[in-house]
Amino acid sequence: MSKEVIPLIADDPWLAPYQDDIAQRMSYFEQRLNDIKSISGSLSNFAEGHHYFGFNYDKKAKGWWYREWAPAADSLCLIGEFNNWNAEHHPMTQDENGVWGVLIADESEFPLKAPSQVKVKVQNGLADRDRLPAYIQSAIQDPKSYDFSGEVIAPSKYKWKDAKFKLEVKNPIIYECHVGMAQEKEGVGTFREFADSILPRIAKQGYNCIQVMAIQEHPYYGSFGYHVSNFYAPSSRFGTPDDLRYLVDQAHQMGIAVIMDAVYSHAVKNIAEGLNDFDGSDNQYFHKGGRGYHRGWDSKLFDYGRTEVLQFLLSNIRYWMEEFHMDGFRFDGVTSMLYHHHGEGVAFDHYDKYFKEGVDWDAICFLQLANELIHEIKPNAISIAEDMSGMPGTCRPVSDGGLGFDYRLGMGLPDYWIKLLKHSADEDWNMNELWNVMANRRYKEKTIAYAESHDQALVGDKSLAFWLMDKEMYWHMTKDDNDLVVERGIALHKMIRLITASLGGEGYLNFIGNEFGHPEWVDFPREGNDWSYKYARRQWSLVDNAELKYEWLNDFDRAMIALLDENDVLSALPANQLNMDEENKVMIYERNHLIFVFNFHPDRSIADYKFHVPEKGEYKVILSSDDSAFGGHDRIDTSVSYPSTTYEHGDQLSVYTPSRTAMVLKKL
Repeated sequence: MSKEVIPLIADDPWLAPYQDDIAQRMSYFEQRLNDIKSISGSLSNFAEGHHYFGFNYDKKAKGWWYREWAPAADSLCLIGEFNNWNAEHHPMTQDENGVWGVLIADESEFPLKAPSQVKVKVQNGLADRDRLPAYIQSAIQDPKSYDFSGEVIAPSKYKWKDAKFKLEVKNPIIYECHVGMAQEKEGVGTFREFADSILPRIAKQGYNCIQVMAIQEHPYYGSFGYHVSNFYAPSSRFGTPDDLRYLVDQAHQMGIAVIMDAVYSHAVKNIAEGLNDFDGSDNQYFHKGGRGYHRGWDSKLFDYGRTEVLQFLLSNIRYWMEEFHMDGFRFDGVTSMLYHHHGEGVAFDHYDKYFKEGVDWDAICFLQLANELIHEIKPNAISIAEDMSGMPGTCRPVSDGGLGFDYRLGMGLPDYWIKLLKHSADEDWNMNELWNVMANRRYKEKTIAYAESHDQALVGDKSLAFWLMDKEMYWHMTKDDNDLVVERGIALHKMIRLITASLGGEGYLNFIGNEFGHPEWVDFPREGNDWSYKYARRQWSLVDNAELKYEWLNDFDRAMIALLDENDVLSALPANQLNMDEENKVMIYERNHLIFVFNFHPDRSIADYKFHVPEKGEYKVILSSDDSAFGGHDRIDTSVSYPSTTYEHGDQLSVYTPSRTAMVLKKL
């Protein structure tokens, strides 16, 4: 294989010194895949672990089978409501593969009838612990003690209504959201509340995907869902599994794809409700000792080299896609997975860092297998990598030498905006630097661009709106209140989002509420804020109030999204630079036959501004951030058209470009 030119290297000759490394990881993938096929016949069959492990009703045997992989345990006993929590009634037997099992027959003295709360008593040496089954599909948290119990549930009888939904997202415009904090009330929202009251808002704005956070069960609400305890259980704090099905079903009927924020990079270290030290060996699902512990996240790290761990995680992917009709995944913490050092304190300034130094081949192989499986189940599914390292090939097919993701998150973009707003005066913004940050991405690898996500909204940071306007948002957001700070903030908020979306990638993401400039930060209830939900909610009344300026930002967001979608901007080739003017802070570029004109100067408006256009013709403004409907001053006349004129180098346009405005022109 190493003698052939790998497509990834053919497209980037700088990778040629790593031909053998890339070839070896491709061979390793093929070896693991062949091993899987020898075990199960196919990757898809291998990813059916949830139909064997955990609780499955056997119609032929007329009872429930419960199976658990726990090779180092001395004994397992099933306990629960059905047998009065008595371990003597249902001891389990172990096979030669370390799998324990027990059949609870319907005709037995203690029949198991769903729903029923259960645990498994695991004994190893001196340890005797009551645990939640690893494959449990429902986990119930006691509101007073916060302890979890597993719950055996009957197979769902939910009647899906999404048969007409076709997963064909050409221009992914993603609404990142958290079900619990999506309501205005100071409390935890539910799946059904989200489906009934929030999804219509998202559909009206024009988003074609939602990226739903915190779906997998997690013990601590304030973790934003990133410390998962029960990988197969939808979080019970938001409702039942069928409630989640209802949410996905409603989204599909509105033409919205559902991407699940999936955490396969680590797991909560809790023993009572999690997987940690399940069989008492300290190296069952996770690496042993320090390698199995992430100091920065205070969590456990999977051993992707173990076949049983691969099956657990790959089956989890299939489970969510088939049981809940998920359309794809955003993989959290990919950088941590890829490297033994987890990217902590490492500057990825040389290709050696991607192929020679501390790379975890087992993690790479898992990601490749995961992406192969995802697209085998749904060819048009969407997989997104949250990787800040920039691993070459992350978004290239496995057959090209890549990891198989469809998109990577453009994580440097929001960091750049925050840095710019915190440390640079408006008049010092560098147009060429801005272009380079927005347009810099690997050839043939797609990026989801975003100006801010949930990371930038957390307490300790601020949303872009709050960085721009801060405390003035408390006093000057009525439409008849002319405030210079707020006026600047609204103008730049619109421009930042438009340039990020149109220049920064092949997809676009927005965090819930930020489209209308949601004030303040996100802070979940905790001891430090007296367990308050005040900042763990979304204040929709602000944007619904026609007297407030939030409506302007919301309307601009809707117009921007319509423009991106209707003109296939995101699926088009990258933008072409037409004009870079550092003195006047003007940037002009073309993407898919649209002309984007940005004037970032704080006070310099320029009449008769001439610039080159690639095609002669008559152009019309189809979007202006200065429109009064968006809180602007109507300095751009959108009713007139602009005919091109010929000059020595081709064709040019002459327009009026006011300060702090953006406009988009289209040839008639």
